[in-house]
Amino acid sequence: MPRLAGPDARALFAGARTATLGSAGADGRPHLVPCVFAVDGDQVYSAVDGKPKSTRQLRRLANIAARPGVSMLADHYDEDWSRLWWVRADGDAAIVSDAAAMAGPLRLLADRYPQYRADPPQGPVIVVTVRHWTGWTATP
Repeated sequence: MPRLAGPDARALFAGARTATLGSAGADGRPHLVPCVFAVDGDQVYSAVDGKPKSTRQLRRLANIAARPGVSMLADHYDEDWSRLWWVRADGDAAIVSDAAAMAGPLRLLADRYPQYRADPPQGPVIVVTVRHWTGWTATP
């Protein structure tokens, strides 16, 4: 089974439509949320958008403020198991709420997701600086 790393892993991750963001709170408890994202080199961007949420005080934001180390996982499942793959991006996250700093990431997100063109996220933006790309694919 081929392992993936570096540019190959990043390219596969970047082509996925969604990922799961994993963070941990000050107490160390894990927290996973699905998200949409955009990749620019070793930066991954995700924004707090207008989809309905139970609160605007999101746990993922509090977790990143307390412990910036995060993982993001993108994967593909297929009944044909020769098409399975997953890629994990491990890095450090920061929360960006300044309008000027959010402009570039929001533009990348809008380029990927038409919904964001019609209803741009208000932010903040989560910026993950990926330190390590790793993954697996069933076939090369």
